[in-house]
Amino acid sequence: WSYNTAQAYETGEDISEELATGEGKQTFEQVCTSCHPAEIVTRLRYRKEEWASVVEDMVTYGAQASPAQREAVINYLSLHYGATEEDSPLSMARRGRGGLGSRRSEVTPLVVNGVMYLTTPFNRAVALEPETGREIWKYRIDERLGRPAIRGLAYWPGDDPAPPAIIFGTSNGFLVALSAETGEPVASFAENGVLDLKRGMTENFPNAVYAVTSAPAVYKHLIITGSRVQESPALGPAGDVRAWDARTGKMVWRFHTTLPPDEILAESWADDSWKNRSGANVWGTITVDVESGIAYLPVGSVTYDYWGGDRQGNNLYGSTLVALDAETGEVKWHFQTTHHDLWDYDLSAAPVLIDVQRENKKIPAVAQTTKQGLLFFLDRVTGEPIYGVEERPVRQEGFLASEHPWPTQPFPVKPEPLARISFSPAELAKISPEHEEHCRQILEEFSNSNEGGLYSSFGESPSLIFPGTNGGSNWHGASFDPELGYLFVNTQNLGEFFQIVVDGKGEPTGQQIPDLHSYLKGIGYARLGRFWDKEKLWPCQEPPWGELIAVDVNSGDIVWRVPLGSFDELEEKGVPKTGALNIGGSMATAGGLVFVGGTVDGRFRAFDSRTGRELWVTKLGAAARAVPITYLGKDGRQYVAVMVSGGGVLHDPVIPATLMVFALLSSDPS
Repeated sequence: WSYNTAQAYETGEDISEELATGEGKQTFEQVCTSCHPAEIVTRLRYRKEEWASVVEDMVTYGAQASPAQREAVINYLSLHYGATEEDSPLSMARRGRGGLGSRRSEVTPLVVNGVMYLTTPFNRAVALEPETGREIWKYRIDERLGRPAIRGLAYWPGDDPAPPAIIFGTSNGFLVALSAETGEPVASFAENGVLDLKRGMTENFPNAVYAVTSAPAVYKHLIITGSRVQESPALGPAGDVRAWDARTGKMVWRFHTTLPPDEILAESWADDSWKNRSGANVWGTITVDVESGIAYLPVGSVTYDYWGGDRQGNNLYGSTLVALDAETGEVKWHFQTTHHDLWDYDLSAAPVLIDVQRENKKIPAVAQTTKQGLLFFLDRVTGEPIYGVEERPVRQEGFLASEHPWPTQPFPVKPEPLARISFSPAELAKISPEHEEHCRQILEEFSNSNEGGLYSSFGESPSLIFPGTNGGSNWHGASFDPELGYLFVNTQNLGEFFQIVVDGKGEPTGQQIPDLHSYLKGIGYARLGRFWDKEKLWPCQEPPWGELIAVDVNSGDIVWRVPLGSFDELEEKGVPKTGALNIGGSMATAGGLVFVGGTVDGRFRAFDSRTGRELWVTKLGAAARAVPITYLGKDGRQYVAVMVSGGGVLHDPVIPATLMVFALLSSDPS
């Protein structure tokens, strides 16, 4: 079954139990159902020209249709499922226009006590029957609160007299608690179920961004929240992490993410440059070890992302994995993965709790993936590296004179990098003459740029850096099979040009700067541009462009790595599977499978955990930019669910966010 979140926004009713009869119905069924269930399409309302675009997308993603069949389907949909308003909200959502145009979803639903919970980008929180998708309750979120966090929600089991609740943040910086049973606000929590997280954070910066993008963490009666704050300018709301009483909404503790202890403060921040410093926020997912009572925080980079001349030092706790006492907020240990971050290599992926068997000893450990494609294994209790970490010298020349890059960066001894961290012109992709020429022109346009890799310098002259700001890996992180001892990480290989624009004194302009040509886009007072064909979504270096990788946590070695994703156009030309750009997580099952979506080819796949062999693939109609889940239904069947919407930073096609649910075949012969 599937649940279209846009349909829930529009009417809250299922309008497509039966297809409308009429000319073109049979053709529509033949064409559409080769990609996805018919209701994903027929729940929408578009004008004819927009239906034409939808049908073209269906063909792009695998639907088989002649020109005459396409025209028949367009006419059928326009007649029976046409928009009745001049500008349908759903039309704007599909074509990327208007206020709903960015309403994608990366949410991971929850299934608790036989009920599925999720939030939608159309300001709804819903409870569903997980075997059928039938709505149990639906709550409309007040628009003033903003949209619910794009990546998920949390469940608190309650304690007498407080009821079980689902809890989620919003894009306007609120925390909402709803009764898990009824969907009504929990009156005893904050102000009738709504807590304003901006209080105590934004008073000095009333116009600044303060939002929540991921699910909060739950520990006992505490709700632990991170935030999304600005990436420029440098000064603004702090990225501090706070814990709240789940029963009342009162703050219990606050962890200051830019204020390390006095003994290391001077090395971290010269001239009190930590004051009013924004960034160093946890916009990704916090992990809690409930047995030890430790919360693991993947802290992001400090502002401004690409220039640190006004923040000399290593800038703790920016780009750092921090372990806190979950009950008090006291620091137990920290491990910085990027010193004085200038490349937006902030941490965001949920730290993964694992056990490492080494020398006949079981070591509780935590695995942290990074945008750099580096994977760190650390002792869960002490923070010490399991397989060693080397501080290696990195390039110092080529930055602005006002910059003070850190002389070394940490590299794990094991495993080897999981993503490309270098490039030379000899490695230009040669998958087609046209693509090679396109990429060669980009290189020639920036012929004075540094041929860079990881931690390369950049300044007035652009540098090509691998990986770029989106990884490597990203917020989706890794999954783990404790029986095999394998950690599964999906990565992408995409380079990016970095450049700082200066004024007449050789300093950053401090002004928003214009784009340069079609490649470098102004971000604050830097320009960034990806090394790719943005129309085809093909990177410019030789494949693989996306991979799924298994790492044995008991040895630190890579067991297997396989291309993840493909392009039909290239395979038809005889080009071996290239892999595809991807952001969206994997899920490992006890049955020996790894499920993963996220790829720009709009497919969802299952791999053999032991070998990496692809066992199953289906077309979704867009990328599953989310982490899937599996659960056992009351009917005894096992289900796999994943949110599908596409879009975002990879600029791939978008559909209204739809939860897709698959079931394993029943073992009952009846």
